[in-house]
Amino acid sequence: MTSTSSQPAEAIVEADAEPRWLTPAQHVHWRAYLLGSARLNEALTRQLEAEAGLSLSEYEILVRLSEVPGRTVRMSELADALVFSRSRLTHTVTRLERRGLVERRTCAADGRGVNCVMTDEGFALLRDAAPGHVRAVRAHLLDLLTDEQFAVLGEAMAAVVRGPAGIEGDCKGQPSA
Repeated sequence: MTSTSSQPAEAIVEADAEPRWLTPAQHVHWRAYLLGSARLNEALTRQLEAEAGLSLSEYEILVRLSEVPGRTVRMSELADALVFSRSRLTHTVTRLERRGLVERRTCAADGRGVNCVMTDEGFALLRDAAPGHVRAVRAHLLDLLTDEQFAVLGEAMAAVVRGPAGIEGDCKGQPSA
């Protein structure tokens, strides 16, 4: 079989093969994952919006900026680390910028790129929001699991981040609390 697409031949053959249906037990776990992750994201978003006026995406951007020297990251690197499209990141940063929490500045190193820089106001809001967010993470995830269950969850998600063998691209971003 010849391929005119950019997919490897193995991927095309696999796509044409009979589906490997989930077992009943796998189906139960898959549905639990979908429902659990949706409920967790909803609870964390609700808490952040109520207490800090931030979405979970906005909070994550501020966290990432707070963790790097100078609280500045090139927009393209930030999008890659968060697994956001460039468009989604631009819209989210625009909302943060309107509130005075971040600024966009031309990259001094080459003048072509744009950096996202956290302002002092952004850092102050993050500092104030973090305790409530961590309480919500504990209440809606950590306190519901044993240490062993949480370790297995972390290992499983690390495998998902690495992705299937042979897939190009790199998810460098590590989730934070």
